[in-house]
Amino acid sequence: MHLPRPKKTLWNRALSTRAVALAAAGTLTVGALAACSAGSTTSAASDGSGTTAAEIAATDNAGRSAQDVLAENLSSEETAALADQTWDTADEVAVSLDGDSASVSASASGDGVTVDGSTVTITQPGTYRISGTLDDGQVVVDSSADGVVRLVLDGADVTSSTGAAVDVQDADQVSVVLADGSTNRLEDAEEYADTTSDNAADAALYSTADLAISGGGALDVVGHANDGITGKDGLVIASGSVAVDAADDAVRGKDYLVVSGGTIDVTAGGDGLKSDADDDATVGYVALTGGDVTVDAGSDGVQGFTDVAITDGTLTVTGSEEGIEAATIAVSGGTTDITSTDDGLNATVKEAEDDTATGDTAGDDTAGDTTSDEQQAPEPPADGAMPTGEPPADGEMPQGGGGGAPMDQVVEGASVTITDGTVHLDAEGDGLDSNGVAEISGGDVVVEGPTNGGNGALDVAGDLTVTGGTVLAVGSSGMAQAPTEDSAQAWVALTADATLEAGTDVAVVDADGTEVATITLSKTAQSVVYSGPEITGGETYTLTADGKEVGTAAAGEAPAGGMGGGPGGGQGQPDQSSSTATS
Repeated sequence: MHLPRPKKTLWNRALSTRAVALAAAGTLTVGALAACSAGSTTSAASDGSGTTAAEIAATDNAGRSAQDVLAENLSSEETAALADQTWDTADEVAVSLDGDSASVSASASGDGVTVDGSTVTITQPGTYRISGTLDDGQVVVDSSADGVVRLVLDGADVTSSTGAAVDVQDADQVSVVLADGSTNRLEDAEEYADTTSDNAADAALYSTADLAISGGGALDVVGHANDGITGKDGLVIASGSVAVDAADDAVRGKDYLVVSGGTIDVTAGGDGLKSDADDDATVGYVALTGGDVTVDAGSDGVQGFTDVAITDGTLTVTGSEEGIEAATIAVSGGTTDITSTDDGLNATVKEAEDDTATGDTAGDDTAGDTTSDEQQAPEPPADGAMPTGEPPADGEMPQGGGGGAPMDQVVEGASVTITDGTVHLDAEGDGLDSNGVAEISGGDVVVEGPTNGGNGALDVAGDLTVTGGTVLAVGSSGMAQAPTEDSAQAWVALTADATLEAGTDVAVVDADGTEVATITLSKTAQSVVYSGPEITGGETYTLTADGKEVGTAAAGEAPAGGMGGGPGGGQGQPDQSSSTATS
């Protein structure tokens, strides 16, 4: 039987107070769109064991680089090292697949393999080169001994009508190697025969042990019933060309999911990339440290219960509800390009999962924001519609358009930090949304926000601090968010005199006529907020649309509409409301 991983002590990554004072010189503090002031702090409910979701996921990582966040988590190094191991081909066991359940023939030139009809079972550590086609069967790994089970897929095509195509029920570690130049395919059943036993498989490629995928070949995975690839411990994709099409989550590593190389292209009915362990503060994270990843997801593009950390590589989310969601979102390199029907980035502390469901299947998606249903913000007004009710008094919080937290509360442990890299967000909901805080100290960030007045390109419940880099946010003006008056890195918030249409060339122009930031709108917008080293506090800047002046503002002046850059801020009128940007 596969033994569970030793549990790390909670608070191996201790809840920290931020060492860098937010009021220090050189910071830029942005008042929250959804909360004029920090307000009170929410905590998650208990998961029933006396440990709350806040204690597990709500580590204060604000301002920490992705590398620093990962350094405090359960290490993936041992799993990643599997991809670099070499072996003597003379020691390989050859497994040949041929036909369907009536005529399957599996022969092995060594020990460690048994064949029962259409089921090939590997029973001990070693290297197994698998080739041929199994029309209706399974490759099962059931190895209780210490050591690596290495599956070299060399033109292997396995389809199952009863469960997973590759089902690792027990092993110390598993390495799936895609032989150079090979094309491989794994396809599972539409309904599984076993969905109730301990460690019942729920993915076309399923492993109860730490799993690494590497090599110079290609792997296509089709997950009809639930997930495409699932590792119940850690999962590392180091190289190869991997394509996944799954009914639910495409690629899921329970303790962690690390992509360090290769080309990964996933289509998911649920989440694209996911890690959902909720029992330890050091697990439940997704790390992108290299590779080229493309995601088209019905739910979140990338979801981590605790962290999503990006240090390098390319992430392109072509479709999603929320692009990236986790308690901590840290970007310190690479290129991130997200398209979402809801929030682009959403930092929120989620509830621990409901373990009453049997097995480890679609019930994994029951995790939710720590705020209750009655705390959720109301739906935003339709395009062009005014919000109902009386406007708030000066200094009060307008109702609507939040990021999942009560309007006057900051969720402890929720943070977005960007220290380097290129980030582009095209969101129909909020663009950069944190139910806690957000800090930007480097990189280039472009947010093409919503067209309706009930959401904002920037929506941070606490403080958004900027100490470097560039931030260009465009969108509707009704809930526009601007920096505070005491910003060290200056900013300017401009509002056009009318809604600007898609295709308009928009520029922020200084007193000398120099364009300090430009963008071509991909959808309607009225608000433009820009922070960068080119902006000088107190100077007047002009907003132009196709070369024509449509607005002016002094750097540090609160926007006309939306939330201002100091205590209180004003409430503007929601407009009917971007895209190639330069700065």
